[in-house]
Amino acid sequence: MAIEIRPVSAADHAAWLSLWQGYLDFYRTALPAEVSAATWQRFLDPAEPTHAALAWRDDTAVGLVQWIFHRSNWSLENSCYLQDLFVAADTRGAGIGRLLIGHVYTQARATGATRVHWLTHESNDNAMLLYGRIAERSGFVQYRKSL
Repeated sequence: MAIEIRPVSAADHAAWLSLWQGYLDFYRTALPAEVSAATWQRFLDPAEPTHAALAWRDDTAVGLVQWIFHRSNWSLENSCYLQDLFVAADTRGAGIGRLLIGHVYTQARATGATRVHWLTHESNDNAMLLYGRIAERSGFVQYRKSL
């Protein structure tokens, strides 16, 4: 199965939205339509630090990855937060997640970022099997408070 990873374009909105909704459903969450619309518009704005790419098999989008470049107090260079990663259920296990993460690694290196980091839910065992092979687990625990 040949997979092509490419940045999103305005023409990709329907494909992206379908995968985005699948990602939200996977995590049993929902967002207001205006949040998803604003997120999409950010991807198309070259002044924004947030980016997205889709994995394509022929004419079908089968995965998405979204990342944000940001400053770090631990280095002079930027870091890269891989915020969202999703592969369609019927194509999981075929290496698409690894390709999408590799795409982010390539983009981060190209901009001079010194680190790519991300989170996953503790119940996402299959993803953690992959992550343990391609990155180091930091040992940090996330805390947050919604405001």
